[in-house]
Amino acid sequence: MAVATVVSRATGLIRQVLQAAALGVGQLAGTYNTANTVPTSLYTLLIGGALNAVLVPQLVRARATHPDGGRAYEQRLVTLVVCVLGVGTALAVWATPQIVGVYIQDTPKKHEAFQLTVTFGRFLLPQIFFYGLFGIYGQVLNAREKFGAMMWTPVLNNVVLIGMFGAYLGLMTVPKGVEDITVTQVRLLGIGTTAGIAVQALALIPFARAAGFRFRPRFDWRGTGLGAGVHAAKWTLLFVLANQVSLAVITNYANAADAQQPKAGVGYSNYMYAQTIWMLPQSIVTVSLVTALLPRMSRAVAEGRVSDLRADLSRALRISGVVIVPTAFLFLALGPQIATLMFAHGASDAAAAQPGGQMLQAFALGLIPFSAQYLLLRGFYAFEDTRTPFFMAVWISAVNIALATACHVLLPARWSVTGMAGAYALSYLVGLAVTARLLRRRTGGRLDDGALRRTYLKLLTAAALAAAAGWGTAQACADFLGSGTWATAGALAAGTLALALAFLALARFLKIAELRSLPGLR
Repeated sequence: MAVATVVSRATGLIRQVLQAAALGVGQLAGTYNTANTVPTSLYTLLIGGALNAVLVPQLVRARATHPDGGRAYEQRLVTLVVCVLGVGTALAVWATPQIVGVYIQDTPKKHEAFQLTVTFGRFLLPQIFFYGLFGIYGQVLNAREKFGAMMWTPVLNNVVLIGMFGAYLGLMTVPKGVEDITVTQVRLLGIGTTAGIAVQALALIPFARAAGFRFRPRFDWRGTGLGAGVHAAKWTLLFVLANQVSLAVITNYANAADAQQPKAGVGYSNYMYAQTIWMLPQSIVTVSLVTALLPRMSRAVAEGRVSDLRADLSRALRISGVVIVPTAFLFLALGPQIATLMFAHGASDAAAAQPGGQMLQAFALGLIPFSAQYLLLRGFYAFEDTRTPFFMAVWISAVNIALATACHVLLPARWSVTGMAGAYALSYLVGLAVTARLLRRRTGGRLDDGALRRTYLKLLTAAALAAAAGWGTAQACADFLGSGTWATAGALAAGTLALALAFLALARFLKIAELRSLPGLR
């Protein structure tokens, strides 16, 4: 599973590099990226949150307790999900202009971009159905303890998109702006992107059949527990809604910045690319820890061993920090070089990629509270408490929206979205403080007996000094090597190596014991 996650993220980065080369990082890319954000948002709101938080645990329970091994419940659940997805997808395609209007305003200055986003949306919104199909079939497999297929099939989506953007770059003239893109290019991008998600979803069907699942529609939903499951998911759905409101506001503001400087890379696409890079350590390290720890923490709560829950969370924070903290400082020190190396190709150049690097720097240190808050929320989930995470999401979204609005109003377009990246990071620092306080009340004691604070103080000290060494090395190499792709790659490699070696040396000098928890360093 870990290998599949790494491969999926790696191929995803390759896809994004080609995407930036094909569309750039300005307003044109923003229309495609905005339209491509909508299906995932609507799927999560429609059924994704409920599926993962409530319905799947009930599916596992049905397999364990029902006389038929949960097969009838399984058929009803899949039938319900497919019906909801089918109706929801049809309504979304029909209401595409209204939905797109939530993310980008139709004004005289932005009308052309709005219309292109609507066109992309009509091609991309059918992804809602395939995201849902992937989700429910993947969870049917997970309930049978077949985890590999769901982890690997996203790679197929990335391969399809890599091929699509490769063909786009090789066979077509790269457009410079919204007004230059052709109908053929729009169709290739729209059909190809949705085809990638369709391949990802449909590839699970043979694996589900091999695991013993045969889909037979069943509409006898009354009195089977499905309604209670949906009702129980309300707090999870509200949690998702709070995050989606924040996303819609940020997307609107970022698209407004793109409208003012359409080719400068100061808006939504660079924000999204920077955030994707920023979240990679979280996706690989923290999520893996949570996957391993959540069942154990849930058992500890069920057996009344709350002190063990606190100990597990403290250890998870310390272990994840060994990777998260230095990576956050890496982004702070070398963000511009990372963005330039990845996105200054094709339709984009170093000048347009530079704002993305600065956004990555603005996000950077927020990775530490973001990862910690994600871990602490799992403490509430171990108590089967989905209500408190909703209120945490409201706090974070409110702070994020308030700060982002201030950036939008007070800062020039060149810097407003970079400010929003910093606002996002700061909102999670506030969220972490509130979450820690509420979790202390819930568990009846502190997570930290002193070890957590000492570990993070040492990590922050080592990472800050190492980041200074990495930044200095990268600057010296850049002065010596000059500009260009290979020079940037050399400077980035030298800076990263210097940072890593300095951090390891300082961590050993400061006796950070959790360093031994990493593979290869025991």
